[in-house]
Amino acid sequence: MNRNNLRACREDPRRTSTDIQVSVTSPNEPVLSRRTIRRRLQVARLHGRRPHLSWGPREWANHIWSDESKFNLFGTDGIQWIRRPIGSRYAPQYQCPTVKHGDGSVMVWGCISDTSMGPLKRIGHVANWFRRRRVDLLEWPSQSPDFNPIEHMWEELKRRLKGVRASNANQKFAQLEAAWKSIPMTVVQTLLDSMPRRCQAVIDAKGYPTKY
Repeated sequence: MNRNNLRACREDPRRTSTDIQVSVTSPNEPVLSRRTIRRRLQVARLHGRRPHLSWGPREWANHIWSDESKFNLFGTDGIQWIRRPIGSRYAPQYQCPTVKHGDGSVMVWGCISDTSMGPLKRIGHVANWFRRRRVDLLEWPSQSPDFNPIEHMWEELKRRLKGVRASNANQKFAQLEAAWKSIPMTVVQTLLDSMPRRCQAVIDAKGYPTKY
């Protein structure tokens, strides 16, 4: 009976003690309790463990990752610092240009998959944009780990447009659209290939921040 227990466990490591109890029990033999089965497996050093997550290269096929992001025409939303000599506060080279009338940024939406990149779309209020198109959205808890690889696509877009200025929102979107189209699919594939590592990192960190 002990050999049967070990054989059943080794044939399928996912079997529970109840599964093994059913598979090895015969009408002419006594029924082992689940506790006894677990104890005998532990003696054989077959302990219950959480399996390591493992995905194949096509595990993320047929998934679409989407997100929206805001791009400023000039600078960032945070405080900017410059280094300048004393008394040169108003010199043009030490000033940061601003855009008036609240038109200093462009909100865009994009999506990626394992086979292609969707076109970049200029949008206004994100929730209203989805509502008009009857797109059902999932509830997303606050302060949750962000697994969305498209976040890194926005960083790639910002790197490609670093130092590029725009005089208005239309010109800024044209720049974003051109830069988006220039990103090769190899960048997307690299991001999607990192998904197993991202998920495992969050599990190992028990939901706390990771390097991703």
